[in-house]
Amino acid sequence: MTLESPVTMIVVAAGNGQRFGGPLPKQYLDLAGRPVLFHTLKSFHVHAEICAILPVIAADGLPLWNHRLKPCLDELPRVKTPVTGGASRQESVWRGLASLDLPADAWIGIHDAARPFPGKNLLRRLLDGRRENNALIAALPAADTVKRVDPQSGLILETLDRAKIWLAQTPQLFRYGTILKLHERARAARFEGTDDASLAEWGGLEVRVIPGDVRNIKITHPEDLELAKRWLQEDLS
Repeated sequence: MTLESPVTMIVVAAGNGQRFGGPLPKQYLDLAGRPVLFHTLKSFHVHAEICAILPVIAADGLPLWNHRLKPCLDELPRVKTPVTGGASRQESVWRGLASLDLPADAWIGIHDAARPFPGKNLLRRLLDGRRENNALIAALPAADTVKRVDPQSGLILETLDRAKIWLAQTPQLFRYGTILKLHERARAARFEGTDDASLAEWGGLEVRVIPGDVRNIKITHPEDLELAKRWLQEDLS
């Protein structure tokens, strides 16, 4: 398959946003007049190589989807009908993968719904990185000194080598057949990874890090949403 082969992007939007709080899951909160999820989905329309975008929503999320997102879908022609996720992020990704019928060597991307700003340059780096890799993720090198701390006492156990520490982001790109098989193996072994890259590492797959973007934040707390609003206002001014 050539480098120009299209990518199907899974956008994981099944979380309930417990850490954020509030009446709505964070992906449906207002960001410059549109839901956060709208901005996330829209970001993938800047590259023709991303041919389809599959949202994975909560089992009880269809009313919110219909109310908050469906009126915007005319602007997002590559967005597919959403599928229902599971109790965990990993289960939701597996359900998204299992719903697709793609060649084993097709490219699949996996992205968090609460990251509305992956950015054109970051997406370009990831898409170009497919030339020499079969698995890639966006990540940023740690800027601060990193400590390993005892969770019970709060005491520092050691200082880690910051030069070897990277902070993982999404999108994360894989060959469809490879990541689907890894998810099936993990389900059988009852292994739960923190992201799809950790699942790939567990399965022995080499994963390449591509420099991420400082704006590619995951909206987790109310102050993150306020920062995202400021960025959008700056971009429009």
